[in-house]
Amino acid sequence: MTKNPQKGLEAALLKAPIVPVMVIENLKDAVPLARALVKGGLPVLEITLRTAAALECIKAIVSEVEGVIVGSGTVLDVKQLKASEKAGCVFAVSPGCTDKILKAAKDQKISLLPGSATASEAMKLLEHGYALQKFFPAEQSGGASYLASLSSPLPQIKFCPTGGITPALAPSYFQLPNVITLGGSWMAPKALVAEGKWEEIERLAREAAALRQR
Repeated sequence: MTKNPQKGLEAALLKAPIVPVMVIENLKDAVPLARALVKGGLPVLEITLRTAAALECIKAIVSEVEGVIVGSGTVLDVKQLKASEKAGCVFAVSPGCTDKILKAAKDQKISLLPGSATASEAMKLLEHGYALQKFFPAEQSGGASYLASLSSPLPQIKFCPTGGITPALAPSYFQLPNVITLGGSWMAPKALVAEGKWEEIERLAREAAALRQR
């Protein structure tokens, strides 16, 4: 029996009005940041593996923050995919995809959200069973108008557009039938994280969550 490489991922993403994409530099910020975002209505978080503290931050959030669903981001190789699963991630996000990652994902419990930016890339991932994909970099690759053009020929695919999306641009994506959620970072700006202004981040998260029409 062939393993579903995205088992449970759709249910998780449907809980995400928007997925905050975060680069966390300091472990001490991880739990209060995650709590602020979850309290603000954004329970699905993507922690990018761009810092030395990333995996420890993921472990802390998974163990200490109630109601959170954690994914890792910028997963570029098999080692990071396996490390993400070991740290407790429910899913892993890749900006693109390689044959090695696709092969490894078949042997891991963690769900993979691979990236595509063209129709050909999207079709290749669909052949491997990936009907949920990250559209990256979203704005630089054509934005909402480009995704709209894919909805008719590729109705099986639902996207999580990420890259260059702002609160002003978000509504145009949410109007599309092939968008399941968005990825963004504006609700957790570095300056507010550095200053520990968790209430302000919670407010921004609440405003972001309200952007999706329910």
